[in-house]
Amino acid sequence: MTQREYQVTGMTCGHCELSVREEVEQLTGVTDIQVSAASGTLSVNAPSDLDDAGVIAAVEEAGYSAVRV
Repeated sequence: MTQREYQVTGMTCGHCELSVREEVEQLTGVTDIQVSAASGTLSVNAPSDLDDAGVIAAVEEAGYSAVRV
């Protein structure tokens, strides 16, 4: 498992955080999800072979955009 950090744009509130969390937690192997609208960050523990594109697509499904930092 590795910790990964993403910058998420467009989140403004707790509901935004929840939307992102619900989409990302559906990805196989992702654990310990931390989302902060205040800092615009997403932190996850994930298997080293997890494709970043999957995490980014999940964030986009929630209505936001993300990049790995």
